[in-house]
Amino acid sequence: MFSFCTAPRALLAVSSRYSHVLASTLVAALAVATFSPAQAQTPTRLPPVTVIASREPLPLDQITSDVVVIDEQRIRESTADSLEDLLRREAGVQLSRSGGPGHAAGILLRGASTSSTLVLVDGVRVGSATLAQVEFEAISLAQIERIEVLRGPGSSLYGADALGGVVLITTKRGEGPASVSGHAAFGEYGSREGDVGISGAHSGFDYAASISDERSHGVSTLRPGDQFGNYNPDRDGYNRRTAQARLGYTLAPGHRVAVSVIDTRLNSQYDASEFGGPPNFAQDPSPNFVTRLNTQVASLSYDGVINPLWTTRLQLALNEDKSVDGAHFPERFVTRRNQYTWQNVLTLATRQQLVAVVERLEERAESSAFSTNKQRHNDALGLGYAGQFGAHLLSADVRHDDNSVYGSSTTGRLGYGYEIGHGLTARALIGTTFRAPSFNDLFYAGYGVPGIRPERSRSAEVGLNWRDGDSHASLTLYRNRVRQLINYELDRSFCPADPSYDFGCARNVDRARLQGATLSAGHRFGALGLRGTVDLLSAKDIATHTRLNRRAKHQETLDADYQIEDWTLGATLVTVGDRPDGGKRLGGYSTLDLQARWKLTPHWQFEAKVLNVTDRDIEPARDYRSPGRQAWLGVRYNGIDL
Repeated sequence: MFSFCTAPRALLAVSSRYSHVLASTLVAALAVATFSPAQAQTPTRLPPVTVIASREPLPLDQITSDVVVIDEQRIRESTADSLEDLLRREAGVQLSRSGGPGHAAGILLRGASTSSTLVLVDGVRVGSATLAQVEFEAISLAQIERIEVLRGPGSSLYGADALGGVVLITTKRGEGPASVSGHAAFGEYGSREGDVGISGAHSGFDYAASISDERSHGVSTLRPGDQFGNYNPDRDGYNRRTAQARLGYTLAPGHRVAVSVIDTRLNSQYDASEFGGPPNFAQDPSPNFVTRLNTQVASLSYDGVINPLWTTRLQLALNEDKSVDGAHFPERFVTRRNQYTWQNVLTLATRQQLVAVVERLEERAESSAFSTNKQRHNDALGLGYAGQFGAHLLSADVRHDDNSVYGSSTTGRLGYGYEIGHGLTARALIGTTFRAPSFNDLFYAGYGVPGIRPERSRSAEVGLNWRDGDSHASLTLYRNRVRQLINYELDRSFCPADPSYDFGCARNVDRARLQGATLSAGHRFGALGLRGTVDLLSAKDIATHTRLNRRAKHQETLDADYQIEDWTLGATLVTVGDRPDGGKRLGGYSTLDLQARWKLTPHWQFEAKVLNVTDRDIEPARDYRSPGRQAWLGVRYNGIDL
């Protein structure tokens, strides 16, 4: 039985002084937004539309789940150094990263593991099937037009790995007259980035294409004296190149075919060690260790309006990840996914829709760590409903997945909302989810065990949402109980008899309780805009009552911007509480970013920003470090018609 009354006191109070400041600011912003007489003068605006909550477009005020929409303007104006940093600031997720931007990164959504967040790019499942997580460091912000984040259960909509939530990334689609855009910037640590794109529509065709290049000399990813002796004082930089293209053709009104291709190549240096032969097996951290990652996403789709009550979508998609990691003796991993989706939407009545999905996913993995190439396939059938009856909102969805390796899973979700009035809506939601074991969990030599079962969870949440024009506020309380967690088992007696398992194996052994609260609010006071988020989290192993690694009890973000004619000044404050990691407690920290943007003409804009103004020494994971203070100068060109 779910109960929020048992949440620990850590969820009711924030231990950092910045947390009190931020919470007070959010409450004040909400109070002013709610009671200010000027609010009556605010023009009515339509709420944002979201796709992620039901797989079909719905206004944000008609859904019962916890969703964040990050539009193109917020992406371009953010001081975030990467996609994962942007998600931390805008969506209230925690960040785990082995160094600075361009290095191995993952997000912890509502305290769930980095493998428990599903990521879709233009509707295509992406990420490494061997690691069971997305390489966020390989995804450039330059190609992204919109991001939606579903916080909470998502398996009944999208299948495996949506235990913590789902991130939907949408790239640019062409429309209107042909136009070009570009951006170039230079920063400290030998950093530079640039991108150029073209988009438009003509004679039934729509098109968008862009290329980008980002690089930095960086700093050494590890600190001196790390626990495994891998520190190398050289700089560990990265280079990321991305090319993207989308082409669509409208065959007839309501019928469109489209093709999309994304190719990303990342070279990222890191610290590690090689070991010599017997008898000493001497450790050598001096070689240049590099991750070379090539990610490709391609899709072919058809969208058709069969009649006013029935629309259909067909999509054939491919995701391929190729990585080579190491120095003199690199390991090679290749994973391929073929995804086939047929989705139909029936409009039953005004503000009522039924979504039916048939999906097949084929996965293959090749690695020197596997005795042979591995493959599996998953067939799924899903059904979802979303409707509104006066002030009442209702959503329900169910999905059955049948996998050739780890068996079948049925998940469901039920949500209810009530529009109280004056833009305020109360909602509640319950759901079940699962995370699939990775190819490494199943087959990696000396670790994987073929009998590993999926992780499973049950979650519940309640919330309040308020929106009036550009002003908004929300509060969500959630609880998620996860069982059959896949972890490294050190006890040899629980592992297969093969001598290669003498040092342990993968095993379903742990249970966890993830519970917390998220408060967010935003309001504009004339030229001044404020937006902030407070996240409180208790993530514990149920058996040992210890906190899970890399989870902070609290995290806060406060973002402010001030407009003066052609100038925009901005500041972003992020605070993160202390975190346990590998037997060490990582200290909490705060970072302050400042920026200024000057619009020289309607199409040209100059930009300057300073990240980590106070030059805070940040330990994002045990023994790792991020760059210190960093200044950037850049120029942006946007939208002159050709």
